[in-house]
Amino acid sequence: MDELTQTQPATSPAEKLRCDACPVMCYIAEGRTGACDRYGNFGNRIVRCDPVAILEHRAETGGEAVAVSDNWDGNPVNCERRFVSGIGAGTTYPDFKPAPFIVSQEVEGVDLVTVVTEAIFSYCGVKVKIDTDRHIGAETAIVRAQGEPIGHVTTAEYGSQMLSIGGVRHLTGGSKSEGRVTCEAMLALCNRQPVELTIDDGSTIIVQAGQPPIIDGRTEHRMRVGCGSATIGMFATQWKGLVDEVVVVDDHITGVVSEHQAGKVIGWQDTGIKIVGRRSTPGRYFRVSEPGLGWGGTMLNDPLEILGDWNAKKGARPGLSLMMVSTTGEQFAYFELDDDLKPVEKPFPERLRKSVDLIEDNCEPALCTVLFMGGAGGSLRAGVTENPVNLTRSVQRLQTYVTCGGAPVYVWPGGGITLMVDVTRLPDNSFGYVPTPALVAPLEFTMRRDHYEALGGYAGEIRSVDDVLDRGGEYFNPRATPQAPSGNPWPPLAQLRRERPS
Repeated sequence: MDELTQTQPATSPAEKLRCDACPVMCYIAEGRTGACDRYGNFGNRIVRCDPVAILEHRAETGGEAVAVSDNWDGNPVNCERRFVSGIGAGTTYPDFKPAPFIVSQEVEGVDLVTVVTEAIFSYCGVKVKIDTDRHIGAETAIVRAQGEPIGHVTTAEYGSQMLSIGGVRHLTGGSKSEGRVTCEAMLALCNRQPVELTIDDGSTIIVQAGQPPIIDGRTEHRMRVGCGSATIGMFATQWKGLVDEVVVVDDHITGVVSEHQAGKVIGWQDTGIKIVGRRSTPGRYFRVSEPGLGWGGTMLNDPLEILGDWNAKKGARPGLSLMMVSTTGEQFAYFELDDDLKPVEKPFPERLRKSVDLIEDNCEPALCTVLFMGGAGGSLRAGVTENPVNLTRSVQRLQTYVTCGGAPVYVWPGGGITLMVDVTRLPDNSFGYVPTPALVAPLEFTMRRDHYEALGGYAGEIRSVDDVLDRGGEYFNPRATPQAPSGNPWPPLAQLRRERPS
């Protein structure tokens, strides 16, 4: 057997083998897998059960990563560039050994090296963006799965509620059950599977990356076009001459067109309206209601609750028309003032239907976004170089391009290699786990060969793509052709060509 692939001595069929791919160090019987279900004992050797994912970049797709054709015969002639990803590659554990694959490839005259591994992340989490106006829970409220605390509600962003899931304190700092459930939830979220979450004193939500959120049993369809004030700014001209007053109801900033600057600029007349809420600037009101599941993310089922008495001295009159609408256009109503200056609901007029449809048309589909976030520091860097800080500095100098399963990542400024990646840009089931508990994510570091050698890399372990295709790696797993999401670029050659001070 080849020296590069021999990891275990010959044994009798009845003997268990010890797997060294993670700190658990399972003893695995023939035909069985370890606790993580990622490694097994097959043919008296430790085998990585999932195949190595090799992506192909084709010129006709603009350099996007696509799956290698299922009927590809292995002939490298006339093939486009191939990228050995970390999916299924195996880990650098124990920490002193080189990464499972260190691959050399010349691309447009640049001799590149990609160091490929599956990284074990104890310091990791998931950031979840939920497109909704609805109140799902107070900021810092605990998020639970299966009753265990696994995260918290964090600061809301424009049109979205945000959750922070996981982190080392939930994985290792609580009970065994808390750590196990946190790991399970993060793994499912990263692999784009649905997860039911409950928020203390808040909602029950089903979250799945790339899919609409389901909040308290109700599927969200639209993300709001903007806050109430922004909606006024966008559509004031659509309402001019069709209705006397428009109120856009919103939990954050409710807008009133007659008072708003957008209305004033186009000559909107005063109406004598009174809004019950905290006035910010003209036409903009905070806290018209407590947050909830009603109109515009408020508790309101009847929008008239936010109106005070109309003022005849400031323009109120019998017959004055009023439209009230939410920031998604899902709720809308039409009123006219009676002789006592009280709003009375009337059938919604066709002349205003187009403007409500325009609000709806400008609302994007409500989706859940899941970003995996991890600190790619610690000992995994020892699989790249004998002097780990050199890798960190190379990433910070942009001499090394980091990807996760072939997908581009955002690397945070400052110390370390703290990265985030959109899980929808990775092939299916790219993430794994170890029962320590920790998540396992594919990771690739691409750089020029001279830079790799300069940072103290394992030059003697460099192999060609064809050699990887021919002989595989130390864990005997086959090569695979997963369905890769489009849009992932080849590492930017212009960036890697540039010389930077060491």
